Amino acid sequence: MSNIKLGLLVFWPTFWTGFPIKMVFCLLLLAAHMHPWEGTGFYLLLLISLPVDIWALGLCARTVMIDRLKVDPQPGIGLNLWIRWAVFSAIVLPLIKVIVSSVTGIAKSATSSIVHSFKEGLYPALGVAEQITLELVMWGSVSTLVLILCILGWLYGLGWLTQPFVKNAKSLDGTEEERANFWDGLRIPSDQTLLLTAFTSAGVVLVFVFWTLLPSTTPHPHEEYEFISSGQKEERVIPKKVLKEAEKVLAKAEEEEKSSESKDSNDQKATEPVVEKAGPEKNK
Repeated sequence: MSNIKLGLLVFWPTFWTGFPIKMVFCLLLLAAHMHPWEGTGFYLLLLISLPVDIWALGLCARTVMIDRLKVDPQPGIGLNLWIRWAVFSAIVLPLIKVIVSSVTGIAKSATSSIVHSFKEGLYPALGVAEQITLELVMWGSVSTLVLILCILGWLYGLGWLTQPFVKNAKSLDGTEEERANFWDGLRIPSDQTLLLTAFTSAGVVLVFVFWTLLPSTTPHPHEEYEFISSGQKEERVIPKKVLKEAEKVLAKAEEEEKSSESKDSNDQKATEPVVEKAGPEKNK
């Protein structure tokens, strides 16, 4: 089996095996007012993820080797393989991020200059929406291709680190049915009642912890809110009475408006200058 295929077959089920368990702890951290992606919550999530990842990696790696490669790995494959994968990923994943970011920046710059030259020289009527779409397709294709190649290289490294465990594993002879029965015998616990009791108890404890940490969501007034108690009862609204009062107010407003207009006209007449007519001159 190729290294890329082996790395993918082991990594993908490992991720989805541990993901639901991590989500449970993420909900607990959110209920405790801690964000799982920053600060103390992030470090707590990493600490909780260590045993989950080791267990999931050992389980899925052993399943792939027994089912696909027909070998039984040695005990302790989960911890030993996780150490190698963790060191390798800590080096390669940041490097992949730097490579993809650099290629994306160069592709954006080159794409922008190409599209502007095309617009100015060959097709001046190119719209803004079409220009944005063309640039996005051009630099996005390059970035996606580089990202896929980097991920394939990372999977190749994971598979390459897994190959020594395959070579040192014990070969399993027999039919496919015998191998399935062998793996079922390893997965089924000897004391199933104890496992069911422990699993149920853990679920109940996690539910109680979640509801204990969950803040109060019932709407309630703020502590500084002042209650104003009114002893008066609200009067019943009678439409006819309200209309009559409104008519009275309007009539009073009209009277005041007329009186103010007449007063303004009288004041204006009083302030006008009086022009005296000149009489005939007296004879000397």
